[in-house]
Amino acid sequence: MAEILRLFVSATKDLETERAVIGRAVAELPVTIGIEIRRTPVTGAAYEDIYELIANCDRVYFLMGHDISAPSGAEWFTAWKLERSVLALRLAGLPTPAGQDFVRLLPSGWQRFRNGDELGRIVTLDLINILNHPTNRYGLTITELEMLNAHRQRINKTRQKEIVDPGGAEGGGILLDLGHREPDTGVLLGEE
Repeated sequence: MAEILRLFVSATKDLETERAVIGRAVAELPVTIGIEIRRTPVTGAAYEDIYELIANCDRVYFLMGHDISAPSGAEWFTAWKLERSVLALRLAGLPTPAGQDFVRLLPSGWQRFRNGDELGRIVTLDLINILNHPTNRYGLTITELEMLNAHRQRINKTRQKEIVDPGGAEGGGILLDLGHREPDTGVLLGEE
């Protein structure tokens, strides 16, 4: 019997809108299976409720912005305590001092993303890996597995097209303003 894929999404307050990216990634999968996405209610919840929400999830997506905030800290520790599979995703950029301390809890395990599109690609590829479970926990047919593989290839091609040598200031460079500088040697022409 096919199982339901249960996901828990934890996000710091500054990434609240990025939760929708995970829902969109799930909706764009080329297969139809039972998927449940959980979260702590916006109004908050007691520790026992957070525990219950995370206890039997297949994957916890933890979205870390620039600062750690409640209830995401409690969700993080609960997921690790329950030995849930956590994908730690971190917004690129410099976190606050409290955010830096929190990031140190998992020094090399964070996957960085710069925007919603990049987050969506990371989550989609992760979902495809989960759904390709060796014992076929989610009851996918051969055709569905092939569609997932084709979807992975499309996403990888899209990512490769977007990784180009940046131009302008993003690629580095030297800007010279010779018209407004004093010459290093010689005499400046045009002034009396």
